[in-house]
Amino acid sequence: MQRIAVLTSGGDAPGMNAAIRAVVRTGLGKGWETYGVRQGYSGLITDSIIPLGPRDVGGIIQQGGTMLGSARSAEFRTEEGRKQALSNLAKHGIEALVVIGGNGSQTGANVLFEMGFPVVGISSTIDNDLYGAEITIGVDTALNIALEAIDRLKVTAASHKRAFLIEVMGRDCGYLALMSGIAGGAEAVVIPEVETTPEAVAAEITAAYERGKTHAIIVVAEGAAYDAEKLNAYFREHKAKLGFDLRMTTLGHVQRGGEPTAFDRILATRLGAAATECLQNGEYGVLVGLNKGQITTTPLATVAANKKLIDMKTFELAGILAK
Repeated sequence: MQRIAVLTSGGDAPGMNAAIRAVVRTGLGKGWETYGVRQGYSGLITDSIIPLGPRDVGGIIQQGGTMLGSARSAEFRTEEGRKQALSNLAKHGIEALVVIGGNGSQTGANVLFEMGFPVVGISSTIDNDLYGAEITIGVDTALNIALEAIDRLKVTAASHKRAFLIEVMGRDCGYLALMSGIAGGAEAVVIPEVETTPEAVAAEITAAYERGKTHAIIVVAEGAAYDAEKLNAYFREHKAKLGFDLRMTTLGHVQRGGEPTAFDRILATRLGAAATECLQNGEYGVLVGLNKGQITTTPLATVAANKKLIDMKTFELAGILAK
């Protein structure tokens, strides 16, 4: 192998740049030429492929987002689009591809692998919903940003004896909401994986009020059936059910934009290095991820076919700690 490429796809995650840097520099260390694909799979189709040297990735390890950019590509979902992507890779003499991203990105990586092209995926998404990885690039940073916001809102909640509805990201996965709720001392956590009702949430907050709590924090995952908007509308109609005056805050994309934590920088670096090791060893069609402290590989077909589940014992613990 003489020439590889790397792309970032899907939602940006703090630490993606550290992973790009590690792929480029460890690839160069193996004597390979390394190319970057701009704007994800869209860039494969439009031939937005550029050479990357060691200086091109200098000074990016501390930057959030992705220097290569990311974009959705409806065309890549077609057979014609994928054939064009492979044609462009062949035109540059690129023999293998590293894909940094989450579920959709790795599903796309698996399609290319099934078409006969060597691919290795790197687990990266703030949602932490990717099968084959205990924790993905960007999660630690996003979690700490959410926690900082919760801590700040808790101060003003206590000052005014209010309840706060705080919505965090995560798509259909409640990991960020659950972990930030536990770390932030929330009185209630609402996640997609556990069915609930506004009445049940109100009962938890009322019980907290009756136990003498002077404020309350409710952390809600954006993908919950009753998201923050719906809960807020319900509580505005039934103010007496809470015991507290209520305010709502949606954290939104602010969780994506932070400088990566030390954990995310190191994780991304380890995964980037592991990806080029896989390519060197001929281990293609796999996702590299962190599991029980070790870098492991999982077939991309398995990743694409499975859904990562929340640990229900951790959710039960959140309820116990809220007493």
